[in-house]
Amino acid sequence: MSGVLQGQVALVTGGSRGIGRAIALRLAADGAEVVLNYLENDAAAEEAVQLVQAANGVATRARFDIADAEGARAGVQSIVDRAGRLDILVNNAGTTADAFVLRLKEEEWERALRVNLTGAFHCTKVALRAMIRGRYGRIVNLTSVVADMGNAGQAAYAAAKAGLVGLTKSLAREVASRGVTVNAVAPGFVETDMTAALSEEQRAFYTNFIPAGRVARPEEVAAAVAFLASPAAGYITGHVLHVNGGLYM
Repeated sequence: MSGVLQGQVALVTGGSRGIGRAIALRLAADGAEVVLNYLENDAAAEEAVQLVQAANGVATRARFDIADAEGARAGVQSIVDRAGRLDILVNNAGTTADAFVLRLKEEEWERALRVNLTGAFHCTKVALRAMIRGRYGRIVNLTSVVADMGNAGQAAYAAAKAGLVGLTKSLAREVASRGVTVNAVAPGFVETDMTAALSEEQRAFYTNFIPAGRVARPEEVAAAVAFLASPAAGYITGHVLHVNGGLYM
C-alpha cells in the first residue's frame, strides 16, 4: 500500500462489481478506508470487501439506493457520522436503458436519468457538507465517451452522462475555493461482465473503431480515478479525463 490516501475515507457508489470494484480496490491500495455502496447483490459486495481485505486494505459495504433522495441522504450521512469525515466521493453507480428513442419507454428514460445523474446529485449534496467543513474533498464522477460522441440506441444513457459532465463543471466552480475539486472520468469500451458476454465477432466489430486496438481493463479506469482523487491533483478541477484508447479525441 502506497499510503498516499492514508487516513482518508472514500465512498464508491456501485462499488461491488466491474469498474466500481476496481476503483475501490485501487483507492484501498492507496491507503483509503473505502465504503462500497451497492443496491442488490449482497454476495458481490461482500466478495469485493473481502478482496480489499485480502490485500490488507480497509473496506466496508453500505446498501442504499442512490436514486432515492432520502435513502441516499441517510446512506451517505451514516458514513459521515460513523467516520467523522468523507474525503473522496466517486459517483460510479449507473444503469443503461438501451433502445432507439422511438421505442424507449418513458419510465426507462426516467430511470436512466434518476440513477446516472440525479443519484450523483443526491450523494454529492450530502458529501459536500462534510468536505466543505473539512476544507478538503475530491469528487470524481464516472461519465462516458458517449456523452461526447453519442451512440445510437443510447440516448437516455448519453443524455444522463452528458448531464453529469455539466454537473461536474458547474460544481467545480462552486466549491473550488473551499478546497474541493470536482472532476470526471469518461471511459470508453471497458472489459466488464457485460462485454465478456460478447462474441468474438462482436468484440472485433467494436475494437476495430478503437485506435489502441483493444478494450480497457477496469484497473486502467481506476488508475485515472485514483489520480484525480489524490492530493497530487489538487490544482485540477472541472476536468473530464477520457480513458478510451483513442476512440474519441
